[in-house]
Amino acid sequence: MIQEKIIIKQNNKYDITNLGAILFAKNLNAFDNLDRKAVRVIIYEGKNKLKTKKEQLGQKGYASGFKGLVGWINDQLPTNEEIGSAFRKEVKMYPELAIRELIANAIIHQDFNETGTAPMIEIFNDRIEITNPGKPLISTMRFIDHNPQSRNEKLAYFMRRLNICEERGSGIDKVISQCEYYQLPAPKIIGGENYTRVILYAYKTLRQMDKEDKVRACYLHACLKYVSGENMTNQSLRNRFGIDEKNYSTASRIIAEGIKSGMVKDYDSENKSKKHSKYIPFWA
Repeated sequence: MIQEKIIIKQNNKYDITNLGAILFAKNLNAFDNLDRKAVRVIIYEGKNKLKTKKEQLGQKGYASGFKGLVGWINDQLPTNEEIGSAFRKEVKMYPELAIRELIANAIIHQDFNETGTAPMIEIFNDRIEITNPGKPLISTMRFIDHNPQSRNEKLAYFMRRLNICEERGSGIDKVISQCEYYQLPAPKIIGGENYTRVILYAYKTLRQMDKEDKVRACYLHACLKYVSGENMTNQSLRNRFGIDEKNYSTASRIIAEGIKSGMVKDYDSENKSKKHSKYIPFWA
């Protein structure tokens, strides 16, 4: 534990380091300056912050409390009833893997120099907002392809060793992939002056999505394809949105909006055949 800098030896006694406390504390309130770094969860009634239904402030360290935190949040989330061939089952509105990855990211990438604030999860009727203190180190447009960068290397290292997170930078890839698999709207990533926020949206039909939702999903789909060594096509975007083949023109319009917004571009601008066109992110 001394080698790992979880504790230090001083005058034949052992003191817990800030790293050891933030990871393994039973109660963060016992440590000065760390009590305000506990993860906070707020559940609101409706789609705004006018009325709070429930609030929970974590007490345990990030490693010792992570499993319980994710489990508690999942228990609070709304469910949809899925009717199978012989029985009904309840399915969570949001994929657990996406929730887990985003909470881990918020913990690891927070800026501990931002005082009086901590990672926060806010649950609304139609979305979840996961916020951590600290301006993003890289552009929010490049979260999916950029080499991983961490403010807190030792914290990230331990979280990885405890199988809570990865240092490979694939967390956001997994979140976007899960949203596509469950045909949810694409997550929205916001970088503020002193915070980073990721918003997961509840299910919407394609008709319910606005232009921003569609273009964002188009762009992130192109990114996901590109980092997988593939390219976005009309067919792949139809599969992402669950659009019938006969309605290929709907996907074409979304791609056209993506190109117009500057988010995606033609893989081969010389190709005149729209049927076999491929598309890539603007930075590729």
